[in-house]
Amino acid sequence: MKLQKKVVGTLTGVALGLGISCGAMAASWDMPTPYPDKTFHTQNIIEFAADVEKATGGDLKIKIHSAGSLFKHPEIKNAVRGGQVPIGEFFLSRLSNEHAAFGADSQPFLATNYDEAAKLWNAQRDVITALLDKQGLMPLFSVPWPPQGLYTKKEIKTVDDLKGIKFRAYNATLETFANKVGAAPTQIEVPDIPQAFATGRVDAMITSPSTGANSKAWDFVTHYTDIQAWLPKNIVVVSKKAFRKLDGKTQEAVLAAAKTAETRGWEMSKKETTVKTNIMKDNGIIIVTPSPELMAGLKEVGASMLEGWKEAAGSEGVTLLKTYGK
Repeated sequence: MKLQKKVVGTLTGVALGLGISCGAMAASWDMPTPYPDKTFHTQNIIEFAADVEKATGGDLKIKIHSAGSLFKHPEIKNAVRGGQVPIGEFFLSRLSNEHAAFGADSQPFLATNYDEAAKLWNAQRDVITALLDKQGLMPLFSVPWPPQGLYTKKEIKTVDDLKGIKFRAYNATLETFANKVGAAPTQIEVPDIPQAFATGRVDAMITSPSTGANSKAWDFVTHYTDIQAWLPKNIVVVSKKAFRKLDGKTQEAVLAAAKTAETRGWEMSKKETTVKTNIMKDNGIIIVTPSPELMAGLKEVGASMLEGWKEAAGSEGVTLLKTYGK
């Protein structure tokens, strides 16, 4: 009897790892995401899951585990790669330590509006697909955050005003940026932002109006400077092994839903920029147009970082920038 239970338990574990629902023919995929339900990225993914279920007549159901509830943000990519879950979402440039090409969209002032960001993603997509393919992963869709702005407890008029400030970083690029402007970077995930400011771990950050409004930034900063530094993206990836287990019709439904989600997500991001900036203004944050001196200094830092990025990104970086420049 014990042996029978052990065998059943083992088979159940294997089934879950492959994304198969026990006791039914339909597949059930668990999908970890790093952001709360109110974040527009998560809302878009919830719609994506609903589209897949509807298109497949319930043959594939995707259960969303938001806000890092199943796997923490740094663990999600490897959880998909290792077969613990078949699908997941994460911040693309988190992988820039693996290869610099993953961080192209977080290079300061390389792409600073939605048209440029779309052009950059078109240039980046094939490079990213090839890099992820080596890890048994396949990108489904990618959606940008609104342009990144500067949140501080005082007005920042020049780059020198950032010296010595404890600065929130969310990837290697921002760590480099903070170091170049003389700030002190500290890795802080989105859910921990309010506490990090409250406890004095950080005094400033660069992030989107979405994160600022959702984190109630007016509780811990006074100024938002609209520097529009870059438009970083989240990406949804699927395990190639799990995807291949789907029949052809279901695969087509997933890809069609992903294409729709990407289009919808970009439009959601554009609307988010205006709505969330206004929310911050209504709650007392001073919205600042950056001074020419500040922008000149920031763009100088960005140009310096891009040269370093080109060297680190190698042939993939050359290909990407050549395509982007056309």
